[in-house]
Amino acid sequence: MENLQALIPYAPALGAVALLFALYLTSKINKADPGTEDMQRISGYISEGAMAFLNKQYSAIAIFVIIVFIVLGIFVNWQTAICFLVGGICSALAGYIGMKVATKANVRTTQAARESQNSALGIAFSGGAVMGMSVSGLGLLGLGIMYMIFKDPTIVNGFAMGGSSIALFGRVGGGIYTKAADVGADIVGKVEANLPEDDPRNPATIADNVGDNV
Repeated sequence: MENLQALIPYAPALGAVALLFALYLTSKINKADPGTEDMQRISGYISEGAMAFLNKQYSAIAIFVIIVFIVLGIFVNWQTAICFLVGGICSALAGYIGMKVATKANVRTTQAARESQNSALGIAFSGGAVMGMSVSGLGLLGLGIMYMIFKDPTIVNGFAMGGSSIALFGRVGGGIYTKAADVGADIVGKVEANLPEDDPRNPATIADNVGDNV
C-alpha cells in the first residue's frame, strides 16, 4: 500500500507526458497532405458541422453539470463537488480534442490511401491515439492534482462521476444524432431521389458524415 502511495505524485507528470505525446501526434497529422481542394472543402463542412454539434451538446450538458455540482456541494461535500466538476471538464476537453483531431485526420487518411495502405493506416491510427492519450492524460493529470490537493481517496468517486456523466451524454447524444442523420440521408437519397448511399450530390450526406464523427 505504501508503495502505491509513493507512486501517486507521479500521476500528474505521467498525464502531462501523455498530453505531450498527443500534441506530437496532432502536429504529425497536421503536416500530412490534406488532399485536393474538393476534399478540403467537404472536410471543412464536416468539421464545421461536428464542432457545431459538440458546442450545442456541451452547452446543454453544462446545465446538468452545474445542477449536480450544487447538489453534491450541499448534500455531500464541496471537495466531491469540485472533483465532479474537474472530472466533467477533463472529459469534455478530451472529447473536444478528439473531435477536432478526428475531422482533421479523416481527409488526410483519405488522401494517404491514394498513395499506400500503410500511410493511411498510420494517419488513422495516430488520429485515434490522440483521443486515447488525451483521455488517459487528462484523467491522470486531473485526478492526480485533485488527490494532491485534498489528500482523500474518496474524491475518486466525484471525479469518476463527472467524467463518466459527460461520456454518457456524449455517447448517447452522438448515437441518436448519428442514426437520425443516417436514416434521414438514406430516405432522401435512396427513396426520394434514387441516389446511391453517401452520394456527394445528396446534401444530407454531410450530416451523415458529421454523425459518423460524433
